[in-house]
Amino acid sequence: MPLVAGVDSSTQSCKIVIRDADTGALVREGRAAHPDGTEVDPQAWWSALQKAISAAGGLDDVAAMAVAAQQHGMVCLDAEGNVVRPALLWNDTRSADDAEQLVSELGGGDANAGAKAWAQAIGTVPVASFTVTKLRWLARNEPDSVARTAAVCLPHDWLTWRLSGSSDLNTLTTDRSDASGTGYWSPSSGEYRPDLLSRAFGSTPLLPRVLAPRESAGTTPSGAQLGPGAGDNAGAALGVGAKAGDIIVSIGTSGTVFGVSVTPTADPSGAVAGFADCTGNFLPLVCTLNAARVLDATATMLGVDLATLATLALSAPAGADGLTVVPYLEGERTPNRPNATGAIHGWRLGNSTPAHLARAAVEGLLCGLADGLDALVAQGVKVERVLLIGGGAKSEAVRQIAPSVLGVPVAVPTPGEYVADGAARQAAWLVNGGEQPPAWEIGPTHTYEAATTPAVRERYAQVRDLTASVRVP
Repeated sequence: MPLVAGVDSSTQSCKIVIRDADTGALVREGRAAHPDGTEVDPQAWWSALQKAISAAGGLDDVAAMAVAAQQHGMVCLDAEGNVVRPALLWNDTRSADDAEQLVSELGGGDANAGAKAWAQAIGTVPVASFTVTKLRWLARNEPDSVARTAAVCLPHDWLTWRLSGSSDLNTLTTDRSDASGTGYWSPSSGEYRPDLLSRAFGSTPLLPRVLAPRESAGTTPSGAQLGPGAGDNAGAALGVGAKAGDIIVSIGTSGTVFGVSVTPTADPSGAVAGFADCTGNFLPLVCTLNAARVLDATATMLGVDLATLATLALSAPAGADGLTVVPYLEGERTPNRPNATGAIHGWRLGNSTPAHLARAAVEGLLCGLADGLDALVAQGVKVERVLLIGGGAKSEAVRQIAPSVLGVPVAVPTPGEYVADGAARQAAWLVNGGEQPPAWEIGPTHTYEAATTPAVRERYAQVRDLTASVRVP
């Protein structure tokens, strides 16, 4: 019974699961918190990983492990492998102007032409989340940091490298899924675009080698094999065993809607990111900045816990009697409004209750994700089944209201650490071999159905674009 470990190094915490490589049965697990903020010293991730490993009883009996982590984070290393500056995370929006400039520049000053050119080049139009835009920001604002930077990698790349015990920058590795979120790697060609990196950064630092789906990234000092790893969403897709036709709606720190596709996508509107998955297929994805934290913030405003928030939301009528929340609490990525703020519309005496606000917040959160589902369909992505996962999916209000807003039945698997599970499944693929990852059961799912409420989507669409894109102080 070989054991494998999977790590989820997310924005908020580090989770590790240790599973039986053959059956997927959970043996033990651990976790540790990450610091808040959009700019973090990577050493905090390493410290949290060590705490999580300790909490899980160590790795001495583990045959292989893999790391899935938050995408896009900019980790700059000097020639000795030291971190040059704190990493800028995916949810850091300071490079919004740089994203606009990069898009326009590639189109010769025409933003529309530039968006089309970027989509053709890498399958995606860069926004402030992407590594390439953060590198442009660094080049403009911190020339000393640029001069010291010998290599650029992503959070999961850096953690895998640290786990290998290597200090040689030439041993840095990444995988297709995470590389596809940088802005300088093409999923369709499977190659880096150093011209785009140089355009942003002014030079071409060393980049991690992109591994094939079940290619080893080396071993740990104790002899455990290291998988290539994954971006968090690709890890989740592997964790739930997603196949072509499956759409995953994940409500975590960010909200994501993505599906497995056998062909790449290239959306010049920028709504759909044409990512790769970690099996050799593709993972067209729509991401919103505002997801589970919308529930947290609303609960805080009302002075209740999340369970009570759900009860309140379900006690109010669909549509909250006209109250609509546009939940751009941290700006927004899709649509691309990094400087936007949230807003409440349709406030009247008749809907001035905690229940109405709770319902409107849940519906607003889900409307943003429903827009993402529409965008995937517009790109030709098949929708045969919708799976709802993530911390926000634990809310009974989210579960019951989701099918009415999304317009389709929603299957909710047994709650689990699906990103870490996907990394563990990848590690088991290394151990077991074979053309496909091992077929693990994810447990029972419960399907929620409800009458569609088009009026909620229509009202949201009417007020969404009234939200002022003002710069947050």
